[in-house]
Amino acid sequence: MIDTHAHLDGDEFAEDISEVIQRAKSAGVEKIFLPNVNGDTLQPLLRLCASHPGYLFPMIGLHPEDVNPTKMDVDATLDVMESMLEKQNTCVAIGEVGLDFYWDQTYQKEQIEAFERQIEWAIKYHLPLMIHARNAHTELVNIISKHSADHLTGVFHCFTGTEEEASQLLSFSGFALGIGGVLTFKKSKLPDVLKSVVPLSRIVLETDSPYMAPVPYRGKRNESAFVRNVAEKLAEVYDTPLEEVEYQTNLNVSRIFPKAI
Repeated sequence: MIDTHAHLDGDEFAEDISEVIQRAKSAGVEKIFLPNVNGDTLQPLLRLCASHPGYLFPMIGLHPEDVNPTKMDVDATLDVMESMLEKQNTCVAIGEVGLDFYWDQTYQKEQIEAFERQIEWAIKYHLPLMIHARNAHTELVNIISKHSADHLTGVFHCFTGTEEEASQLLSFSGFALGIGGVLTFKKSKLPDVLKSVVPLSRIVLETDSPYMAPVPYRGKRNESAFVRNVAEKLAEVYDTPLEEVEYQTNLNVSRIFPKAI
């Protein structure tokens, strides 16, 4: 199994990161991809990944919630990130990038501009996108549609949407849906959505650690070892052996993230 999205560089793991990684290995997690958030997290993330070569893989990007021109020079921050992209041969994706209009819609224009610039990185450096989108589905689809000739690839992270939204996102053939702990929640509608319109060949596993821990750990700190619980739930949803879920999701990762293979 591969956890394609875990914030293991966060303060939540400062005291026991070695144990967290060991538990992930013991649970059968073969690799973990770490998304960047902002300028301050970039160097710590790269150092952590460098300390576990071949197991932790960095992604470089500016999270949409951090696009705030009153707190940072957005263009200068993006300049630094692109310079690191040019130097780093271990970066496996552009992420975590996208649009988030859930908490605050003040900087929609700036978020869109930052997202567009980072899409250009994906094209220039031949890297997939790790996309975060919340309360911005229509805008996301419109932006990705404009790049239909650019053969973009990537993951729509933390998908929890409707059948219609899943179908729209899967119309972009180079992308998969990132499925995490929400799948296991008692009242989640995600199992029905997946069974209805999403083939297993378009899914990758993720935890979004330390957030959104799956049942039976809901409400606790999430960690990469718990991606097994997500895989087990997928096996139940698709009525297929766990080994098939592991094989197919790993195959999907190898297609989207060739630099990590």
